[in-house]
Amino acid sequence: MQLSDFQIGPGQPLTVIAGPCQAESYDLCIEVGETMKARCAELGVNYVFKASYDKANRSSIHTERGPGLAAGLELMGRVKEALGVPVTTDVHEPEQAAAAGQVIDLLQIPAFLCRQTDLLVAAAKTGRAVNVKKGQFLSPAEMSNVVTKLTEAGCTQQMLTERGTFFGYNRLVNDFAGLYDMMRLGPPVCFDVTHSTQNPGGQGTSTGGRPECAPTLARCAVAAGVHALFIETHPDPRSAKSDAATMLPVDQAVELLGELVRLRAAMG
Repeated sequence: MQLSDFQIGPGQPLTVIAGPCQAESYDLCIEVGETMKARCAELGVNYVFKASYDKANRSSIHTERGPGLAAGLELMGRVKEALGVPVTTDVHEPEQAAAAGQVIDLLQIPAFLCRQTDLLVAAAKTGRAVNVKKGQFLSPAEMSNVVTKLTEAGCTQQMLTERGTFFGYNRLVNDFAGLYDMMRLGPPVCFDVTHSTQNPGGQGTSTGGRPECAPTLARCAVAAGVHALFIETHPDPRSAKSDAATMLPVDQAVELLGELVRLRAAMG
């Protein structure tokens, strides 16, 4: 998959997609983005900044969702210009895709919406690269239908992301043999390190998590041969406005990336 001035896929350097869950402020985005960009440059890997302008699938109606479409895209545009890197954000409604495509380099389709045909088609028609997160309710093989929808709608730059599969209530598991199956579908595959540690709905009106498991899962994914990693990170996750239970502190994310890049290099 071509993204900006680099490629994601077999034989290419690892790509790291990282940033705060929610675009809480321009200053926060720049703080996290500058740190992650510098670390990725040091390690020789590609970097994509991530933040969400709207968290439309929050557990509670009372939790903050973000700056919204217009203000959020304006913020993301400023971050993109300041950092000089591609940016990504999730799109929840077909009507938002065209506007997002004017700013965002990689449109992300949330896992819960991965089968929404109108949303996939709208994202494809922007001409931008599209990353679809595998639904927690789908097998890896079923993502072939997503690939077909995007392809037939004209999207040639695609990526699929693994982020865990429902295992009863409030629990996700990762199927690493399934990663192999998903990589056989054709598009490059990304592993969502932090969302894979979620306990969905595990705190009643919010999602819980086990971020201490993130390094183990990330090492397994790199060993399995994924082409990209997705990591939500924040200077102080406890104060974050969303995904506080799963985001990694920035200093921990920086340290973990070094270990993962060394692991990938050792695999040859």
